[in-house]
Amino acid sequence: MTPTVLVLCTGNSCRSQMGEAILNHDLAGQVRALSAGTVPQPKVADGAIEALKLAGLPTDGLYPKLIDAVFDQPIDLVVSVCDNAKESCPIFPRPVKRIHVPFHDPHGEPLESFVAVRDEIRRVLVPAVREALGLAEVSQ
Repeated sequence: MTPTVLVLCTGNSCRSQMGEAILNHDLAGQVRALSAGTVPQPKVADGAIEALKLAGLPTDGLYPKLIDAVFDQPIDLVVSVCDNAKESCPIFPRPVKRIHVPFHDPHGEPLESFVAVRDEIRRVLVPAVREALGLAEVSQ
């Protein structure tokens, strides 16, 4: 069974959305990534969508959602990507492994900042999830 990874942030409009898209792409077949927020914004940040598209990553189906929307999912790993989400992460119905991998919030900054955060998420988050779940590296 494919493990489910929840990428958690406060607004679920940037870092967690990029994390979801990157994990689903780079670890396709090894994990199923979801994202949610503790206080979701009305929409995914335009810069996040553009940064993902520039890397050829799919953005269909990305939208901010409250953590309650994924509570019924069988979550195997929670990854908080901002300090506030780490502090306010709810208690799950069953024990869930958690890791904290914080990233800079590029909101209000130029597209280059979103691209830099996207690249850092890819460089840092993918190996962290792979290690936390004990996944073997698959050659592409």
